[in-house]
Amino acid sequence: MVRCGESLDPLLRRPLSIHRLAPSPSPTQLALLFSVVGRGTQWLAHRKEGEMLDLLGPLGNGFSIHAKSQNLLLVAGGMGIAPLVFLAERAIAEGRSVTLILGAETKAKLYPKDLLPAGVETIITTEDGSHGRKGMVTELLPDLAGHADQLFACGPASMYRAMMDLKELKGKSIQVSLEVRMGCGLGACLGCGMETKRGFKLVCKDGPVFELEDVILEKLYL
Repeated sequence: MVRCGESLDPLLRRPLSIHRLAPSPSPTQLALLFSVVGRGTQWLAHRKEGEMLDLLGPLGNGFSIHAKSQNLLLVAGGMGIAPLVFLAERAIAEGRSVTLILGAETKAKLYPKDLLPAGVETIITTEDGSHGRKGMVTELLPDLAGHADQLFACGPASMYRAMMDLKELKGKSIQVSLEVRMGCGLGACLGCGMETKRGFKLVCKDGPVFELEDVILEKLYL
């Protein structure tokens, strides 16, 4: 949770994923990846080297790789690449195989391929066909999901809805990172509460990562 201002304006912190960590054994730096969508992120985008940021975290629960999962399939829609790079780096370091479907509306909005971890097999799609394959990232899943032990995704609600409808994904462990408005980030304000198939959950505290089969999107994104 990042305070994006020099005072209490804007009042609420902004919830951002950890994008990367400096190499071990003593990582002292982290990277945040975000789009400028309002006053808070506009302020954050203009910070200079040497300035101080007020951070609260890490909070919540992130992606979890099962012990027996060797072949991982990552699905990034737009800015959904933010937490998946960190996941890919960790998986590669553990000797796992990682395939990433990286999608965006246009070539200009794609995450730079040369910044991805070495060893990741990357398949690029753009909605307008300006780079890579034309179409949505979910259109590639029927051909790729069968080889994956686990899937991890981050993107818009429409992407998750499409994934729910794919019969090729039935029975697969699919972890998704949800993006909702968060007040405190600690589970105290109950502002990010949602109904799931496992009962009432708080996105900031119980998530933001959930198994897709447990999520009721209709009640989350109204």
